[in-house]
Amino acid sequence: MKNTFKRLFGLTAVALGLAGFVATPAMAGVMKFHHDLPEDSAQHAAAVKFKEAVESRTNGEIVVKLFPSNALGNDVEATQQMQLGAIQGGIIPTAKLSNFVTAMQLIDLPFMFPSPKVVHQVLDGAAGKKLLGTLDKVGLKGLTFWESGFKQFTCDHPVKSPADFVGHKVRVMQSPIIMEQFKALGANPVPIAFTETYSALQQKVVECQENPLVSITKMKFYEVQSDVIISNHAYLGYAFVVSKRWFDDLSDANKKIVSDAAIEFTAFEREDTARREAGYLETIKASGTNISHLTPEELTKFQDATRSVHEKFADDIGRDLLTAFYEEIKKASQ
Repeated sequence: MKNTFKRLFGLTAVALGLAGFVATPAMAGVMKFHHDLPEDSAQHAAAVKFKEAVESRTNGEIVVKLFPSNALGNDVEATQQMQLGAIQGGIIPTAKLSNFVTAMQLIDLPFMFPSPKVVHQVLDGAAGKKLLGTLDKVGLKGLTFWESGFKQFTCDHPVKSPADFVGHKVRVMQSPIIMEQFKALGANPVPIAFTETYSALQQKVVECQENPLVSITKMKFYEVQSDVIISNHAYLGYAFVVSKRWFDDLSDANKKIVSDAAIEFTAFEREDTARREAGYLETIKASGTNISHLTPEELTKFQDATRSVHEKFADDIGRDLLTAFYEEIKKASQ
């Protein structure tokens, strides 16, 4: 009991200390920026440009400190610290933000977007802005969407149809939609932290996983998988978010500078992601890992198998919001 009290007291003291820390006006000019990828990534390259622009345009009133590779904690922990104001901003995968706002999992629905052009147009439009607005109620301010791109499957065996997932264990993010996606394919989804995925694949704790090519390459998942399957079955978007508590304390001029810079370098981040993907494929190919592409007929089988996931989460996401996205996707696809 005494140890329990000490632990509780310690946590309370930390929380109180943190609250006091973020309330200090002198810290309003520091922006600690979190992301989960290494420095050699499109996300970090864009973050550097964001940092330089904000510091220059505010004449040093805001100093942006970058913390790549989960240096301040994982995505969920970093988001919690943003709610408190201890971290001021960063990019968080939308699947992770669904732990805070269920509507954010909309972007992770399987086969939601047919192409990069369509996803960018929709996320930058009215529907995307409406989705970002859902973050206000949890102490976050959504500014724009960056990305890691479309996700691909990797496995320790070839994959051509949903039947090739039946009974197999698949590493997933801690996301209800992604878990349900693999259940629909007959697989056994296993939530495992991003940083622990390599060892889980290596030790055969799981046999497959999904990620964009940047993660597959930078985390070297291809080293411990025999097959990389180009499926483009889902999109991994990052919401560029800032602490509402911190943002609201900025001057109107600095609010505009931060918002404009985040949006300004969105195109750069996406273009750099696409540019790097060709090199990632070459790296994987050179390793001897097999790269295959699902045919249109094979993709249709996966679409049919996962269509139920959309309906299953429609109420959690919000049917009006989901309908707005469907309509915008249809328009952008014409």
